[in-house]
Amino acid sequence: MSPAMISRPAMLFLLIITVASITSGAQASRSIVFLPQPISSLDIINTTLPQGQNARCSFTVSIRTSCSSPTYTRDQISLAFGDAYGNQVYAPRLDDPASRAFERCSKDTYTVYGPCTYQICYVYLYRSGYDGWVPSDVTIYGYNSKAVTFTYNVNIPRDIWYGHNYCRSRAVKSAGNLGWNLLSIGSTLLYTMAGLFRG
Repeated sequence: MSPAMISRPAMLFLLIITVASITSGAQASRSIVFLPQPISSLDIINTTLPQGQNARCSFTVSIRTSCSSPTYTRDQISLAFGDAYGNQVYAPRLDDPASRAFERCSKDTYTVYGPCTYQICYVYLYRSGYDGWVPSDVTIYGYNSKAVTFTYNVNIPRDIWYGHNYCRSRAVKSAGNLGWNLLSIGSTLLYTMAGLFRG
């Protein structure tokens, strides 16, 4: 069947379906939901700042312990988080059994100090011990960072950094570029089809 023989409603329907499928593909590439992952090695940046330097900020960190976690834990819990520009905050040994920290179904809030950051986009927890503490989620906010929550709800392995990295990596950029490439191809296709329709 030649383009001239395609009816106007059929051509319009085809155009709408094409745009919808391309747009949904582009949107899907931007809405990937990540699960917490282990990282083989995390470079802990020395957050000790020279005396008198003003670039020191405070962050509020709230950690909720899952209701599937042990009643209490003797596990040693450390935390590292940061932005996409290399600014990192490291908080070793947040655990304290004497203060009943990280008990089942509880929420513990800490004030952590470190270098000032932009928007926090990654967080990693390090658990050492045999009790099997299970985090529910971690919420962090600071002066230059909106509150962001990283969901766990899984048993995290011991003696390895485990968490989320939502910073714009090359993979995320590639996914975004793929979406825009699909839109570009779709636009070209629509333009060509419209020309055939006019002819």
